[in-house]
Amino acid sequence: MDDALIEIEYRPKPTADRPFLGLTVLVVEDSRYASEAVRLMCLRSGARIRRADCIGAAERHLHVYRPSIAIVDLGLPDGSGTDLIARMDKMRPRVPVLLGTSGADRASAQAEVMKAGGDGFLAKPIESLAHFQSTIMSHLPADICARMPRPVDFDAVEPDPITFREDLTHAIALLALEEPPLGYLRRFLLGVARSARDAALEGRATGIGDQLAATERRALSAFLSQRVKALAVVM
Repeated sequence: MDDALIEIEYRPKPTADRPFLGLTVLVVEDSRYASEAVRLMCLRSGARIRRADCIGAAERHLHVYRPSIAIVDLGLPDGSGTDLIARMDKMRPRVPVLLGTSGADRASAQAEVMKAGGDGFLAKPIESLAHFQSTIMSHLPADICARMPRPVDFDAVEPDPITFREDLTHAIALLALEEPPLGYLRRFLLGVARSARDAALEGRATGIGDQLAATERRALSAFLSQRVKALAVVM
């Protein structure tokens, strides 16, 4: 029997409240906070999850198995997520559902994803389970996920604050480098800020330019350190 048919035959059947039962989601995301939000949604939807924090790790995953769904952040530490989407779009067999995600301007980010060959886009913050499920289901082939009436869950997903603290600690470590990757750091902090709905952090991230004076770097590092300490007290 064909391997694909064997997989379909023995895959657990989806249910109304767990529509992605038996499916595997590859999340290519460098933010622990954002990937934790997706992990929680996958678990509540019945899907297995595999996480990669960079393009290199994602490609290692893809050498081993083909996920049912891939969700790729556009700003990754070792390159552009749109380039990875374009390569994945050309793979055969192709990942059935290929989505991009970003905390950047929605219209331009979504246009990038579609131009690269993606199927759709999830804007950050990704926190509504109903929106998460409906976006994926709108692209899933019928033979993978049967359409059926299901309860609509509008609850917001709240990741563990520890993951937010880990993201801020990572940003502090990047700032401590002799030559911080400012373009990447700006995109990373914007995504984290929008995922966490942290307006003050978003304002700081928006202000990161192509150059950062020593005093500005120290001020940003101190701001992030205060955030980390405040989270430690709350937890």
